[in-house]
Amino acid sequence: MPTAPLRGSTDPAGPPGPPAPPPGPPAGRMVAWLGRFGPVAVGYAVFQALVGLLPDGLFGDTARYSLAVVSGLGTGVSAWLAGALLRARSAAGGGADNGGGDLDGVPSPRRPRGRATTPGAAAPAPGPLPGLSAATYATLVDRLTVFDDPLRGRLVGWPHALDEQPEPVRPTPTGTAYGLHTVLELGMPDGRLRASELVETLWRLRLPEGGWAARSQGAVGRPEVTGLVLGALARAGADPRLLAAEAERCTERFSRELEPAGTELTHVVTTVLRGLLRAAPESPALPLLRDALVDGAVTDPARGHRRCWGSRLTPPRGRAVPPSAVHTAQAVVALDRAARVLGEDANARATREEGIRWLLSCPGPAHDGCEDLESGHETVRRPHPVDASRHEVLSVRHFAAAWVVRALLTPDAPAVAADEEREAVWQETLAGAAASVWRQQENGIWTWDGVDLAYPLWMTYQGLSALRAHAVWMYQPGG
Repeated sequence: MPTAPLRGSTDPAGPPGPPAPPPGPPAGRMVAWLGRFGPVAVGYAVFQALVGLLPDGLFGDTARYSLAVVSGLGTGVSAWLAGALLRARSAAGGGADNGGGDLDGVPSPRRPRGRATTPGAAAPAPGPLPGLSAATYATLVDRLTVFDDPLRGRLVGWPHALDEQPEPVRPTPTGTAYGLHTVLELGMPDGRLRASELVETLWRLRLPEGGWAARSQGAVGRPEVTGLVLGALARAGADPRLLAAEAERCTERFSRELEPAGTELTHVVTTVLRGLLRAAPESPALPLLRDALVDGAVTDPARGHRRCWGSRLTPPRGRAVPPSAVHTAQAVVALDRAARVLGEDANARATREEGIRWLLSCPGPAHDGCEDLESGHETVRRPHPVDASRHEVLSVRHFAAAWVVRALLTPDAPAVAADEEREAVWQETLAGAAASVWRQQENGIWTWDGVDLAYPLWMTYQGLSALRAHAVWMYQPGG
């Protein structure tokens, strides 16, 4: 399979340039025509014309030439001012019509406009998202791996990262699940990527005793990977009966006795909760997971004693859990989805809204590069399933800016901000987070710089889905 460069490539199907401006009214065309000669030329032309037209007997040659000079100067200045006014109006109108960007290429909301009535009126130029989406899809097609496994059969999907070598690389549950999410996000514009093949591959990667695990986790299903895969399968329309059976196996093992490490971690609990809400919305485990997440919130004195979340839901050996923006955003998103499926009581709602207020209380002076948007990582450490003297270590990286965007775009977030008259803060924080997400991609692929495997597929999915959600929020149809 040919290898396309991930950096510096050019998408041939990118968005076209802005359309040419429509012809203006007659007066505007006359000014534009005169402007081609420049104000000095226009003034000189008027001077010469008046010298030739004014009668010789008009108060002598001095008066005649003086009148022509004054008229020429006045006409030249008027032409210059008219041209400057037209250029300023064009620049202002173009910025509004074309969705001019506020922060690093992220377009600002378009104001509603009435239906165009002037024949030949130009439509707004497309924003950058269509080209980005096309580039993402092209890279997914180019990096798709087909691997003939002697035990599991034909596998079609992706590894954990897009730059893994040598090729072909065996698809993994994590990479293929995030790839499937991305394909569904893009809407599958053609048949080069088939959701049915990806779904079949994920079922073939299922472990013999049920569940899915990351490549570094061995032969025992782990709840965070199983929740991720179940969510992707459910979104693709997999058999609900198979999903329910697999979800039941997952929840049976997800207990403090069998999974002490996972039940204490915010990332694991929120991932399982989101996956089960898609795959098994009637699971009796969902209220328990929701309540564990609510009870695991901590209070942050630095931000008005608002409740938020850290990386752990239970303090390790009595130590305090430091607040974390990415884990607070993950909890807000999970609790929002749970509320829509399960409903919520007053305590759950208040805790979720406190998490939004905590995110809006970021003390950073610039919200497109503040501390809350700094991506990080954590380590999930478990006893090895075979050798108890060893540990199974999973490194988890978090795309903080993408999670903050998703949390601030939950349906209740604008109302929470409005209750405290902080709509401007919400808009500024959201725009800053979206700008940070945009900056971390190149040709539709997000990068995690400074380490090996710098093109993780999960990051591309999270970045793309965050920007598309932001674009949907900004959409304002014309009147």
